[in-house]
Amino acid sequence: MATYIEIQKWVKEKYGFVPKTCWIAHVKEISGLSVRRAHNRINEKRMKPCPENRFEPIQAALKHFRIIN
Repeated sequence: MATYIEIQKWVKEKYGFVPKTCWIAHVKEISGLSVRRAHNRINEKRMKPCPENRFEPIQAALKHFRIIN
């Protein structure tokens, strides 16, 4: 399975921005994958959810690395 760093590099090469790790985790969670709770998370609510305009590129990266279908 690809690391968050590999996903970030791929998105930067293809789309020109580096996604935050919390955005990647949010997209994974929306896609039905289990993610661990971040050590610095204050409560159950996401403090920095993935912006709508960044969702598709991150999802494309997850598909590229065969993390999701």
